[in-house]
Amino acid sequence: MPTALLIVDHGSRRAESNTFLDGFAVSFAEQHKYEIVETAHMELAEPGIGVAFDACIERGATKVVVCPFFLLPGNHWRVDIPALTQEAATRHPGIEWLVTAPIGLHSLMSEVLAATVEGCIKAASGDGDRCKACGAEPDAACMWR
Repeated sequence: MPTALLIVDHGSRRAESNTFLDGFAVSFAEQHKYEIVETAHMELAEPGIGVAFDACIERGATKVVVCPFFLLPGNHWRVDIPALTQEAATRHPGIEWLVTAPIGLHSLMSEVLAATVEGCIKAASGDGDRCKACGAEPDAACMWR
């Protein structure tokens, strides 16, 4: 009985930001146990949670774990995402679902923050490679000003 992982970010008017989530999901799926990994955006971009939830079911999921790709708890996590997930689930009787805590509440986030900051300092000092996130855009980040 496959369990799907549905990774939900806020969504952006900037296509590159939305595409980043898709790339992350592909990488995540290659490294972890979930056969079914889909992405969705809270607003401003497609697919929304309902469409992505439906895609999980079409791919054979009997359970859907919805993970907010957010740093901190807020109204989207407490209210909006559960409501949109519940709405989608009503179309699929018998499907179990769960909304997890935002990723920022995980204890390893301090290590992620330290690694990111130190990597950017090295890159800006010319002592390391530019990161994938800001290396594509000149003057975007990782530069001493």
